Amino acid sequence: MLRACLYLLFFVPWTLFCASLAMLSTFIDTSGRTYHRCALLWSRGGLLCAGVRLEVEGAELIPRDQPLIFMGNHQSNFDIMALFLAVPLRFNWLAKEELFKVPVFGHSMKRAGYIPINRGDGRDSLRSLERAAKLIRRGTSVAIFPEGTRSTDGRLLPFKRGGFILAAKAGVTIVPFTINGSREINPPDNFVFLRPGTIRISFSPPLPAGEKRGEQQGQLMERVRAAIAAGLES
Repeated sequence: MLRACLYLLFFVPWTLFCASLAMLSTFIDTSGRTYHRCALLWSRGGLLCAGVRLEVEGAELIPRDQPLIFMGNHQSNFDIMALFLAVPLRFNWLAKEELFKVPVFGHSMKRAGYIPINRGDGRDSLRSLERAAKLIRRGTSVAIFPEGTRSTDGRLLPFKRGGFILAAKAGVTIVPFTINGSREINPPDNFVFLRPGTIRISFSPPLPAGEKRGEQQGQLMERVRAAIAAGLES
């Protein structure tokens, strides 16, 4: 508990500093490149202060000449920082639409290229997926946790279909990744627990999504799930 409290004393002001820097950067650089550099700076500082080392395997499998959708498991609050540093190219996150309505912060996310998603049901949700697919086809790579939330026991939760509908609409390649070790550093069900350790991220061979519908889309989901599960450490 003491370690977690000391970490927060650094991490909260560090996050505010990096977030402010990132927001200001969007008024100078609308491409999102500087925004992403600020995210990398935030991630390095956050992991370093927590005593977390990062090991990456399979980064050479990632295509560099096309937009991609990265999909993987979600174990703790440190996953986002680790993934920022593990992926060797600039990518954006899908974020719930409500965040884009926050003054200044939401505007900067939009200018940086982050993609709003309506998580409800019905036509609004489908329209938001269509808009997201259009941005991805234009060259924006994105990252998704298809479980939708963090797993408390390390086992894969059922996948949400939204990410796979998006992949089908965008017709781009999916790169599965597996995160190990982050749950031992900071369990999702114990916010005040923190200890140094190593996060290992392994990338699997890319899986073309194409224009898959119905049963084929379900098969793609199973292939992605199998690739992620194969990298999980017991």
